[in-house]
Amino acid sequence: MTTKTATTKTATTKTATTKTATTNTAATKTAAQRDVPVLDPGLRARVADFLADYAHTIDDDRLEEWPGYFTADALYHITTRESDAAGLPIGIMHCRGRGMLEDRIKALRTANIFEPHTYCHILGATRLVERGAGVLSARTNFTVTRTMQDGGTDLFAVGKFLDEIVVDGEALAIRSRRVVLESRRIDVLLVIPL
Repeated sequence: MTTKTATTKTATTKTATTKTATTNTAATKTAAQRDVPVLDPGLRARVADFLADYAHTIDDDRLEEWPGYFTADALYHITTRESDAAGLPIGIMHCRGRGMLEDRIKALRTANIFEPHTYCHILGATRLVERGAGVLSARTNFTVTRTMQDGGTDLFAVGKFLDEIVVDGEALAIRSRRVVLESRRIDVLLVIPL
């Protein structure tokens, strides 16, 4: 009787282990099918250069070139991690279409009054995934330091860029950039885009 009970427990454990392994394999396959990493080293290098050029354009105060990184119908949205996790649509900055991005730079240059300052972006490695024909999604963690006119430098923003990038031949363009900031404490001097 004791041997029979032990055998039954062993069989039940084996069945549970098999079910768990099957479930884990199914979940892994689903995740693998959903996220197809970009393996082409040439494309990965082009995207890395594109994202670095984007950051350098802002850091070097060539802001009039900034809208050119986006598609005509692009979305640019800055929000906090907390708001993003809750699915809240209102952000700190929200621009739809390249025209709004151009207007933002025009206002920054001609209408807004703020203390002059510069940014320096530090970008992490980009996780690049294919999302369909000619569309990539990218996640890049970033840190931005800000230097004020008096020379003081501080940590300004930390977060992640969540991008949809359109690949059209050799050309790349951002269709959507969601900037998700780690902290909900935002300096009011968020004039220059991130």
